[in-house]
Amino acid sequence: MIRTNKAKLIEFAVQGTIQHPKSYGWELGRDGKSYMLPTVGGITYNVKIGDSVYGWEGDHIEPGVSVTNDPQKLTQDPNRSLNSFSCIGNRVTLLTGRAKGKEGTVIGHHGGVEHVLIDFDSKTLPRLTYDDKILIRAYGQGLKLLNFPEIIAFSLSPVLFEKLGLKPQMEQKLVVPVAGIVPGKLMGSGLGHSDIFKGDYDIQSSDRKVLKELGLDRLRFGDVVAILDHDSSYGWCYKEGAVSIGVVVHGDSYLAGHGPGVQTILTSPKGQMTPKIQPNANIGAYLKLGHWKPAKKN
Repeated sequence: MIRTNKAKLIEFAVQGTIQHPKSYGWELGRDGKSYMLPTVGGITYNVKIGDSVYGWEGDHIEPGVSVTNDPQKLTQDPNRSLNSFSCIGNRVTLLTGRAKGKEGTVIGHHGGVEHVLIDFDSKTLPRLTYDDKILIRAYGQGLKLLNFPEIIAFSLSPVLFEKLGLKPQMEQKLVVPVAGIVPGKLMGSGLGHSDIFKGDYDIQSSDRKVLKELGLDRLRFGDVVAILDHDSSYGWCYKEGAVSIGVVVHGDSYLAGHGPGVQTILTSPKGQMTPKIQPNANIGAYLKLGHWKPAKKN
């Protein structure tokens, strides 16, 4: 039994608007070639939770719908609140437009651009526009594992937490089902940033041979993964023996030091979590989202 403080968490509303996709023009890839491709933001119709993060003609693609509070970045606090307090698994309601009243689910945050990512069903997506406003019932920030006080949670709704399949074992450790295990040496863009609760950092994907050897070439949007020897308590950093657990939130990248993005949801500086490979450890399976289907057996 894992005891939490969920009854004491604050549940309140944060609001945003759908973010138009960005265009960075030509960008230099790690292979020395220039690329001008779809990238962050937007209402993405055909990329959803459960799809592969690889192979798309795009860079840092965000599945589903990308939301911000202040597209022009005229003020800081409303967008900071939207990003900081919304948690993976939170319910979303459309306030305006042809799909008014329809609901979705928060599936992650993308750091740097500060987007909250939301899954809507395939009937709702075509009815959305960039004028639509959304309301999130923010609930989860401040979640504590009362009988595992040294394991820290971030941006994790109690609804999702209770579906992760965590199992206590001897020596005060938790067994965590994950779709992949990432050596700390592969982590890149985002290292050193302290805003763990509203962003992500990237698995470097330049060495495809290593990705295949580790089974990370099969990663999908929404996969739960373990990152070894990384402590995320106060900023992403290398620490031998530490373990962090995260959700894959954005797609692969052509840029040096970049790749699929992972948002931290749990971290243990002393390694009190033991990852166990479970190919179907994906928030799509847990929350019934997106294009998720059970992984094929090798």
